[in-house]
Amino acid sequence: MFSALIIDDELLARGVIRTLLQNHPAVTVVSEAANGTEAVIQILQHRPDLVFLDIQMPELNGFEVLQQVWPHHQPAVVFTTAYDQYALRAFDANAIDYLLKPFNAVRFHQALERARERLGRRPQPQLEALVHQQAQRAPYLRRLLVKETGRMYLVDTADVRYFDAQGNYITLHTAGTERHIIYDSLGHLETRLDPADFVRIHRSYIVNLNFVQAVETHFNGEYLVQLRDGPQLKWTRSYRDNLRAFQARQG
Repeated sequence: MFSALIIDDELLARGVIRTLLQNHPAVTVVSEAANGTEAVIQILQHRPDLVFLDIQMPELNGFEVLQQVWPHHQPAVVFTTAYDQYALRAFDANAIDYLLKPFNAVRFHQALERARERLGRRPQPQLEALVHQQAQRAPYLRRLLVKETGRMYLVDTADVRYFDAQGNYITLHTAGTERHIIYDSLGHLETRLDPADFVRIHRSYIVNLNFVQAVETHFNGEYLVQLRDGPQLKWTRSYRDNLRAFQARQG
């Protein structure tokens, strides 16, 4: 027995896979998702053995979904797509498979059997390579996974005014008084954020330049950063070289 999750933005496509799985009593469908954000949350909540994953979806595509979940859970994956340019021919079909829509019951059975054979094998080197390759193509984070009070959700980095670190816990300060906690080091997070928008100003702070209202000289080579509808933060001398990013935005 193993569990499966169906992810596709088309209701009909999800129905086709669900119907085909009814002929395989050893597979239990634990949930479904209709977009990339739902997919991340459902995968991390249910931790399925197998995921049928569409590639072209709203919010996050299939590759971006894997980027989000791979550090936390690594299911066997069968990709589904209507576009043959996404067919993963560069990867060994014995290690990872894809279904090109429309597919028939025979082709689906072949993909399922390959996935079942691989379920006991960890890690999946070809899929690891795919996730790494996608990260190289799109190196900057657009969303951050937050886990709080028994639930998980994604926060857009564009909505974060600034990051405030205490040890390996980072507080995300978003609109109004909203705050979210993630576990990471500020140094590691800094490498994953777009430097055109996010700048380290202090050993404990990274600010989103889109929310900076003004930067004023302080003393001893330091500055004060005033955020729109937010606090005033100190820009210390150690990170003074990063001031160029703000100056470039101004002009």
